[in-house]
Amino acid sequence: MTQKVIVVVSVQMIIFAPSMEKHIKPYQNDKDTKKKQVTKMFDGIAKSYDALNRIITLGIDLRWRKNIVRMLARENPKTILDIATGTGDLVIALSSIKNATLVGLDISPGMLEIGKKKVLDQALQDRIQMVLGDSEQLQFEDHSFDAVTIAFGVRNFENLDKGLKEVFRVLKSEGQLLILETAVPKSAFFRFFYLLYTKKIMPSLGKLFAKDRTAYAYLSDSAANFPCGEAFNNILKKNGFIGVKDYPQTLGVASIYSAKKP
Repeated sequence: MTQKVIVVVSVQMIIFAPSMEKHIKPYQNDKDTKKKQVTKMFDGIAKSYDALNRIITLGIDLRWRKNIVRMLARENPKTILDIATGTGDLVIALSSIKNATLVGLDISPGMLEIGKKKVLDQALQDRIQMVLGDSEQLQFEDHSFDAVTIAFGVRNFENLDKGLKEVFRVLKSEGQLLILETAVPKSAFFRFFYLLYTKKIMPSLGKLFAKDRTAYAYLSDSAANFPCGEAFNNILKKNGFIGVKDYPQTLGVASIYSAKKP
């Protein structure tokens, strides 16, 4: 019995343990940069992204976004930049903050077009501007925004430090940064089922509904390898942010990171 237990644990570790690879890209055999690959990937899954996201997260991601809105509303920001806005779910939710003007920025034209349509459908075009742009080369002047939000986007940055430095640059003094990102649960029990789901089931759902298993395998791998919790807090501090805190969500499968520019 002892030998069998050792074998089972070893196999689980091989299959489900996060890789230590640093440079994870959607298409490993493609020579394009991660940035170009991420753009291509999201353009390819844009039409099915919202529906599949609701299925994969069981709709819980909507609650996480509401938590961001509630946290940011306390700061009463007047200008908000939502980076990696995708199809616009978060920037539209943030429009509930009174008197705030918003910009949603994304590198994927395909995702952005869907976001633009959603903004028009909700008659929010006077408050929300949807723009094509690179998170690591923001086209805005220094000290432009009271707040910056990023939902499920920082792990897609090609250069994480460069992207965070750009966020720091465009934030006003005492500006608020809120980041929602997936995380690996600390509990060994929940971590096992989380990795089973994300590494085995999620890519299969991606292939079934989005016809792209590779894209959802990448999203799973990048989430498993992202430096979550205290490790990401330290990265934020290294890039000049203060008052850094993280708030685990739903058994630790995601976290909201809160930080400010001095």
